[in-house]
Amino acid sequence: MRLILAPMEGVLDHLMRDLLTRLNPFDLCVTEFIRVVDMRLPPRVFYRLCPELYQGCRTPAGTPVRIQLLGQDPDWLAENAAQACRLGAQGIDLNFGCPAKTVNRHRGGAALLNDSELLYRIARAVRAAVPASLPVSAKIRLGVDERDSYLENSLALAEGGVSELAVHARSKKDGYRPPAHWPLVADIRRALAIPVVVNGEIWNAAQAGQARRESHCQDLMLGRGALALPNLAATIGRGAAPMAWWQVVALLLDYSAMEIAGDKGLYYPNRIKQWLSYLRLHYPEAQALFGRIRTLKHTAEIRQTLASL
Repeated sequence: MRLILAPMEGVLDHLMRDLLTRLNPFDLCVTEFIRVVDMRLPPRVFYRLCPELYQGCRTPAGTPVRIQLLGQDPDWLAENAAQACRLGAQGIDLNFGCPAKTVNRHRGGAALLNDSELLYRIARAVRAAVPASLPVSAKIRLGVDERDSYLENSLALAEGGVSELAVHARSKKDGYRPPAHWPLVADIRRALAIPVVVNGEIWNAAQAGQARRESHCQDLMLGRGALALPNLAATIGRGAAPMAWWQVVALLLDYSAMEIAGDKGLYYPNRIKQWLSYLRLHYPEAQALFGRIRTLKHTAEIRQTLASL
């Protein structure tokens, strides 16, 4: 079983990847997407979204990081995949799963699931541009409005040359509403010879086991669940007990120090509130803490509140 930390745009940046890979036995992380339109992006864009490039494309804990690209033009995606590899990327991931309206409106992410031929051409172009020794993976949903295109799309990507496929077991229209349709991922698993990774609605170790059984997949991708329970991967992979609330508070303080020292210190108040919105799904205490800091706008005030708990 491999455990993969999902890409979550605007949430799982390099600081959060650092924090969560120190706590958990993740085998791989995927960056937030890098938007590709009609040009080869300069190196600074890749370094900004993936500063792990400076250290062998691994987190400080040693977990490999794969760079994710989002776009619709096969040639420009291929050109930027090659650029990322020249900078030291250890693999490329293609985003066909993002349900955001702003992304889909510009034919990015899950909107491409209506065009399996384009998926094939993107996969083929990127695979040809990336050294054969490096993986090219992709992430999809089960369809756009209906859960009906997953087999056709999965086969197109496999035929295009992707090394493995992560499947969020919902359609774009489903968004993040439960349930996740893990048995449909089993159809993909049976049809493909490449590894398939199941993703969606995995909040605890019991659900992880159920997802593996129903999807017939060995490997799991964890997203929102990894934020709601910060040591979720450790509870799945090592049988660890879920973190106690006092341990979470210590983690929030650690994260505070990272944000202040890092290049996103100005965004810390919004980031900590965003994380608490996930934590309160598992910890009732997080709801009360969110209420205390909801109107606070300065880092020092929030740190003082955390230190007083």
